[in-house]
Amino acid sequence: MRVVIQRVSRASVKTTEGHHQAINKGLMVLVGIGLEDTEGDADWLASKITAMRIFDDMDGIMNLSLMDVAGELLVVSQFTLHARTKKGNRPSYIDAAPPEKSIPLYAYFVKKLKTLTGRPVATGIFGAQMEVELINDGPVTIVMDTAHKA
Repeated sequence: MRVVIQRVSRASVKTTEGHHQAINKGLMVLVGIGLEDTEGDADWLASKITAMRIFDDMDGIMNLSLMDVAGELLVVSQFTLHARTKKGNRPSYIDAAPPEKSIPLYAYFVKKLKTLTGRPVATGIFGAQMEVELINDGPVTIVMDTAHKA
């Protein structure tokens, strides 16, 4: 699984069908699920995301986690994180998992985040055309890939 984690002061997602969810201070997580990804990868990422110390303490040092600041989460599926761009000018997405694998793993990941935080997790709609807005706080943006856990 690949994720782009952005520390935000606020973020939202909406679709033309009327789905709209928003958060205040917290993390917006774009998640791409690959062919080889498992629930174990989702568990590892969820644990890392909720415990990662990327919020400022009183001294302005990134020393606090999402849990420490009672931050909110917005999770949006994004298969384009698995784009291959080596050849030509049109990205290939052959490394992205098909919907029959990625939809249940995405749902599992969101459920794991809810369990770890004990709070609701805002989400986009899997596979929908979405408008995502965010105010990146810092800016702080971190990219993680479960293929590089070790």
